[in-house]
Amino acid sequence: MSKYGCDTEYRARFALTMAHKPVDRCPIDLAGTPLTGIESRKLAGEIAVRLGFSGPPPGDYLPFDRRILERFDVDFRRCGGLAGFDTGTARRTSAVEQVDCFGIRRVFSGKYWEIAEGPLQNASADEVLGYEFPLVGQIPPKNLETWAAEAKYLYENMPYVIVAEHPVWGVLEFACWLCGYDHIMLKFALDPDFIHLLFGKILDFQKAVIREYYGKVGRYVHVTTSGDDFGTQKGPFMSPAMWREFVKPYMKERIECTRQYTDAVYWHHSCGSIFDIIPDLAEIGVGVLNPIQPAAKDMEPERLKAAYGDIMVFHGGLDTQEVLPSNVPGKIVAAVEHLMSVMKPGSCGGYIFSAAHNIQDDVSADAVIRMYEAALRQFP
Repeated sequence: MSKYGCDTEYRARFALTMAHKPVDRCPIDLAGTPLTGIESRKLAGEIAVRLGFSGPPPGDYLPFDRRILERFDVDFRRCGGLAGFDTGTARRTSAVEQVDCFGIRRVFSGKYWEIAEGPLQNASADEVLGYEFPLVGQIPPKNLETWAAEAKYLYENMPYVIVAEHPVWGVLEFACWLCGYDHIMLKFALDPDFIHLLFGKILDFQKAVIREYYGKVGRYVHVTTSGDDFGTQKGPFMSPAMWREFVKPYMKERIECTRQYTDAVYWHHSCGSIFDIIPDLAEIGVGVLNPIQPAAKDMEPERLKAAYGDIMVFHGGLDTQEVLPSNVPGKIVAAVEHLMSVMKPGSCGGYIFSAAHNIQDDVSADAVIRMYEAALRQFP
């Protein structure tokens, strides 16, 4: 029996969803990945109170209040984390500035640590050759042991679909963070050898991390994840032809490497408008694409379902840019009902319900509750 086989109701539902077969209801997600949760602990606490829970969340391996997940009958539980490295080079330079183990400088602005400068900003090919990534031996052994223990515990003691958080960044975003977006975009057009040199080094690093990480957790998870944004609100970062030349081969090899250590379904997150490359993602092994970002060009649920509903499982879709922050109950419920009717979860698989991205703290607790209650009402 495959790991996402019919050993529990949740895992059986997920297997049918992946096979695009009839399901009793579509799987529902909240906090099953690092990109489908609730950004604010304060908001999560308010949701718990509104649902009638008191006291702190139960202490367990889960990164989110299990009482809320159980109330909304969420199908997924998350484990693992982004690999960190004890290099001795990460440092806080001020109250609002820090440099990580890769030499990437971040500045705290608003609510996030924003990338301000990379160590290879405007770098030459020789400087790329000389750049040294952290060694996988510098991943704290305790982290790997903890991730393996939590994955095993969740797999053996809970009936849900277990998701491994991705341990390493995507090749495109990693390159842009190291070198700067403007530098990388110019190199795509003017210096393809530079791109292949840099992406090759990043891939080697990714594969080394993947071997360590999935060697520990791979046997216990049903879904493995990656994130790499290929689009903006109005279109892709680059032409589909350029993406196929420069990004696709490296992503394909990453997926193939991951497959050596786990048979889990491969889930990928990309923000923005990426309509034209969705068949390519399916071709290289992506089974679930997150999100349906309905406000982005050509990413309307109707368009995606009609064009690619037979080759890709879609995840997400409830708008976090306008609908949820409106906090208007009728608007939220109508959006859920419309999304469900388009994706047809009652008659066939191929869709996982969640917000389009992490829910921000401009969304009320009542809005989140109405969203999930409306989703559950769509099923008998």
